[in-house]
Amino acid sequence: MANISKRSTGECPKLPSKDIAAYLFHGGINYKAYNYLGLHRNAGGYTFRVWAPGADEVRLVGDFNGWSDGLPLTRITDGGIWEIFVEDDSISLGDKYKYKIRRGERFIYKADPFCRHTPAPPETASLISDEKEYVWRDDGWLAFRKKMAPSYYSLPMNVYELHLGSWKRREDGSMLGYDELARELAPYVKQMGYTHVEIMPIAEYPNDASWGYQTCSYFSPTARYGTAEQLKSFVDSMHEAGIGVILDWVPAHFPKDDHGLCEFDGAPLYEYAQSDRQEHPVWKTRMFDLGRNEVISFLVSSADYWIRSFHIDALRVDAVSTMIRLDHEKEAGAWTPNKFGDSRCLEGREFLRRLNSYLKREFPDVLLIAEESGADRGITGFEKGGLGFDMKWNLGWMNDTLSYAVLEPSERAYNHTKLNFPLTYAFDEKHMLPVSHDEVVHGKRSFLDKMSGDYWQKFAGARAFMGYMMTHPGKKLSFMGNEIGQFREWDFDGEIEWFLLEYETHARFQRYVAELNHFYLSQPALWQIDGSWRGFEWIEPDDSAQSILSYRRIAKDGSELLVLINFTPTVYNGFLLGTDRSGVYREVFNSDETRFGGGGVVNKKKLKTTGKPISRCKNSIEIKVPPLAVAVFKAE
Repeated sequence: MANISKRSTGECPKLPSKDIAAYLFHGGINYKAYNYLGLHRNAGGYTFRVWAPGADEVRLVGDFNGWSDGLPLTRITDGGIWEIFVEDDSISLGDKYKYKIRRGERFIYKADPFCRHTPAPPETASLISDEKEYVWRDDGWLAFRKKMAPSYYSLPMNVYELHLGSWKRREDGSMLGYDELARELAPYVKQMGYTHVEIMPIAEYPNDASWGYQTCSYFSPTARYGTAEQLKSFVDSMHEAGIGVILDWVPAHFPKDDHGLCEFDGAPLYEYAQSDRQEHPVWKTRMFDLGRNEVISFLVSSADYWIRSFHIDALRVDAVSTMIRLDHEKEAGAWTPNKFGDSRCLEGREFLRRLNSYLKREFPDVLLIAEESGADRGITGFEKGGLGFDMKWNLGWMNDTLSYAVLEPSERAYNHTKLNFPLTYAFDEKHMLPVSHDEVVHGKRSFLDKMSGDYWQKFAGARAFMGYMMTHPGKKLSFMGNEIGQFREWDFDGEIEWFLLEYETHARFQRYVAELNHFYLSQPALWQIDGSWRGFEWIEPDDSAQSILSYRRIAKDGSELLVLINFTPTVYNGFLLGTDRSGVYREVFNSDETRFGGGGVVNKKKLKTTGKPISRCKNSIEIKVPPLAVAVFKAE
């Protein structure tokens, strides 16, 4: 077979009759490469294929031959694919295997990059396995997902982010399996008022402390929690409960473990070859060569595999900034210009456009979400060269909000723009508002502990800020443990401090989060028009002296909610809250209710408009403003 240029456009010329799958893989357009490379069962045995163009020799070693010199593979393409067929009587299900690769005088042992089953760490080999037929039960969910897809951003979306290994554990401290997690998680998430779960990466990874973000096996679910079939049953259980499943996926980088992708054939292959390009300056991991055709085939195939095989409803693509912005590295103090200029940025952008355009063609009802920390526009949608994501994490909103939350109330008047500035770009992209795992580790303190003040003020402040998030334009995401007021930072090696719910204040806080979530789900004004100013209007954005924000959220039928948030512990009586309408209002939500742990400063009576204009509004209602609280009003 003729060589195909590394930098080809991905266009497919007239195909040769011999081995089209390999040809497409080398051309960067085999997006189901897992059907060709890796381990496959055939009549009478197994076929193994691996890409190792720099290898002088590749051998198959494993339990079946005592990890000896092994069985030699044959190079079958000029681009470096090797193949071997092994008969049934020479191999057994459950055997572990690796590829023994020789390059010059160097020998290395590598796991199969396309393996679909792995033993639990610390094992590093791949497993001989049959792909079992799984009978799905989620036809109804998939039909609903397809029906709702065209209007997804006009629907409520409230995501519970979790790390499977530390959500709950058994009494002996061991991790729950996929089946056990499904039985406990599905009813909890439903009861709490979340619409989706987002699972931190579960593609097999060697180091627990990486939380899954240093992936080694891009097609194999981690064996920490069970088998691939049990993971499918987990997803099925979520879908049966009406809960979508979002999966974190990491195409930006990979670790340098000996058995993994790093220098796979004895030299850089999946990563950039040039020493000044191949390593991420902060994480010290290898960065995928997103300009190499075979790497593109590999990564897009991985995304396809998780969606197609596990019925995943959305992919959250990690570290998009790393792929598209060299100044992200420069800010870390580790990047200097080189002779390649910004080619990595261009290659990263082109890869993401290609990835997203393919996935939207194949799975138009699956959401693609970018974790992108920059201020670049054009992350969502394909218009004007956009990358094609459906949503982007609004990390600007998150950083401003949390940096405001840590301030003492007396300092907040001088930092009011941290609250109203995010609205200047809120509708530039389709956003998700995250308070994620990254914000509750490494000395940043838990969500509750970030709040300033004494014990009572911390809980009140947490209620107020959650109310601000749930009434602000954009979809929502909150990390596990936030909902019970955990004081400790998240620890991947334990479980959430569920024992805190034995204490009344934490139990009431959990009740508050559940009722706030269900209030959000019940109010179209909070989610129907999240993407434009038609769904949001300021009442008073600039009341810095009292640290109060007030605004309208508007539904498609014109009905509206009046939202006021007080970010100080001061109570205000006789406060005029603006509206342009005349009539009678009632308070429909107040975070200071005693059942939530508040002080009970609520507005029980119906509120007639006063006829008095206030600020930019023609009319007003007179209310009591609760301390460190959110209050929401609706016209009768």
